[in-house]
Amino acid sequence: MRILYLDLDTLRPDHLSCYGYPRRTSPHLDLIAAQGVIFDQVYCADAPCLPSRTGLMTGRFGIHTGVVGHSGTSADLRIDGPQRGFRDSLSTASLPAVLKKAGLHTVYVGGFAERHSSWSYYAGFREIHDTGKGGMESAEDVTPTALDWIERNAGRDNWYLHINYWDPHTPYRAPEEFGNPFENELLPTWVTEDILERHRDIPGPHTAQELAMFDNHIDPRYPRHPWELTDMSDLRRLIDGYDTGIAFMDSHIGQIFAALQQEGVLDDMAIIISSDHGENMGELGIYAEHATADHPTCHIPLIMRWPGGMQGTREAGLHYQLDLGPTLAELLGITAPETWEGQSFAEAIRSGEESGRESLVLSQCAHVCQRSVRWENWLYIRTYHDGFHYFPDEMLFDLENDHYEQMDLAQDRPEICRMAVQQLTTWHDQMMARMPDGYTDDPMRIVLAEGGPTHARGQLKKYCERLKATGRERFVEALAKRHPNEFQ
Repeated sequence: MRILYLDLDTLRPDHLSCYGYPRRTSPHLDLIAAQGVIFDQVYCADAPCLPSRTGLMTGRFGIHTGVVGHSGTSADLRIDGPQRGFRDSLSTASLPAVLKKAGLHTVYVGGFAERHSSWSYYAGFREIHDTGKGGMESAEDVTPTALDWIERNAGRDNWYLHINYWDPHTPYRAPEEFGNPFENELLPTWVTEDILERHRDIPGPHTAQELAMFDNHIDPRYPRHPWELTDMSDLRRLIDGYDTGIAFMDSHIGQIFAALQQEGVLDDMAIIISSDHGENMGELGIYAEHATADHPTCHIPLIMRWPGGMQGTREAGLHYQLDLGPTLAELLGITAPETWEGQSFAEAIRSGEESGRESLVLSQCAHVCQRSVRWENWLYIRTYHDGFHYFPDEMLFDLENDHYEQMDLAQDRPEICRMAVQQLTTWHDQMMARMPDGYTDDPMRIVLAEGGPTHARGQLKKYCERLKATGRERFVEALAKRHPNEFQ
């Protein structure tokens, strides 16, 4: 068995042509999608980058691993404690370790662990090829290393090759010589001039006036990336930059597929295509960032082509990203570790039988502190720290009729909010009852106690000066009351 996992950072499913996007961003990925199964409703349980990939590799929710943010205690994996043996649990229970035990030679190409000092991410890989830029790689930094490994090793049997591309991640960075294949194509119609103008009048990092997080500082290294949205031409530059990053990455994936074809192994191998999280492109007024526990941030693509599996089908069940591990274990005929918390959806691959969960709970503690419930057509968001966006405590969206989260229904549908709160409370009780030995604290509470989410700590006082300078001083007093510790 040969397995290729394409780990494509910050990739929204609805910006891939195989998911119905009108722009042709992903012709090479589309070919694999036509030969396998497209999963329409897969979400990372914990966003963004570090929590999401920790969940993928450990098979566990962030509330149990402790990794729910990007700094402080919440950025480090919880230790096994007194029950640790000669080796820790990751030596046998990480996804690569399980695949290794199944007889696969496990290989990683990318720069993720270096970016977040997440050295546990490497557990179970026999080969690690660090592409050297800690997540600031462009595809031309990654592809040569991957092609070299393929040329030397593809003909061997039983390997798992995990390749990490970064090109859709902000700042959008496709080389200028690649051009703009979308310069004459229409923009998404939902962001109108009126909506953009309204977004320019709200507070918060990565809103229309602050694409550099808390200001509009220009970084000349990234000419494709605007640092403020003043009009629709800036919006075009932003969306074209993101989509061009996807297209540039896809062109390099085409080189990977061509090399595998040349080695004679492409047609009968398994290919998995996914991401760690998505990207807000105006939803909740946020642009070019993965900063919330909402649909565009947590919704990820998953495409699986498996030898002997279904071809050209779609599956609409609700799944967590961490469900992938048990699915691979079942498809490979091996036993999943007891610590894994996912549920296999292998039958969707083997027979097309739809599976899925009744609801999902999604979390974010790096930019804000939020937990959300996703079920049926609903998304309920509970905010515990607003990251200075001045979000209400509760938000509710009907994703079937409001895909881009423009109409908060929390005040109009209190009965739906109560239903969501009950689900969230039940989930939390179940999670706390299964905490690892020696741990009793919800890691989100630790984030709050340590000063709030990583990307908001110590920023409000200075940011309030910018709000005053840009005509949004009415938010200053309200934010100061909500976050008094930021002014001490």
